[in-house]
Amino acid sequence: EALEKRQAGIIVKRWIDLILALGLSLVLSPVMLILALCIKLDSRGPVFFRQERVTRYGKLYRIFKFRTMVNDADKKGPAITKSGDARMGRLLRKCRLDELPQLFNVIAGDMSFVGTRPEVKKYVDEYTEEMYATLLLPAGITSRTSIAYKDEDEVMESYLTKTGKSVDEVYVEYVLPEKMRWNLCYLKEFSVFGDFKLMIDTVLAVLK
Repeated sequence: EALEKRQAGIIVKRWIDLILALGLSLVLSPVMLILALCIKLDSRGPVFFRQERVTRYGKLYRIFKFRTMVNDADKKGPAITKSGDARMGRLLRKCRLDELPQLFNVIAGDMSFVGTRPEVKKYVDEYTEEMYATLLLPAGITSRTSIAYKDEDEVMESYLTKTGKSVDEVYVEYVLPEKMRWNLCYLKEFSVFGDFKLMIDTVLAVLK
């Protein structure tokens, strides 16, 4: 209902996404090329990590990220990372540089700069009825949740130590509900100005 009153803002949001994504893709292309070469030289496997995620209205799409894990790591373990696992690229993830190829997802219309971070289908299947409201807007590269959980691997490690449960159990039972509280607040308070502020806050959080 809150979003129905902001249809003009949603249209403006899409045009801003498209213009910014096209511009940044051109400006950052040298950086992405260097990162691609470093990944290729560092380990065997493709430069990009592509995984099926869920975006607006439950649509499935394949997300673009720079590969920061051993090849096929998603087939060898959980769909999320935790501190101390055998995967590579923690620094790349920490600086959010692995997210740069998602500019292509924004251009395609599957993602927005700001919105709920896209989940894999098996976690979306665990959503409550209220959580499904987060699929009324495209998935986002960043959000208030991303800032609050910028050290998610450490949060996961803490819950794993305290509960003794598996990574998937901890994520669904403890972390996902907490993240969704932030995401639902974003939907209620959505505005184009708020999106700009979130993008600036994200850059500041990464720099810290």
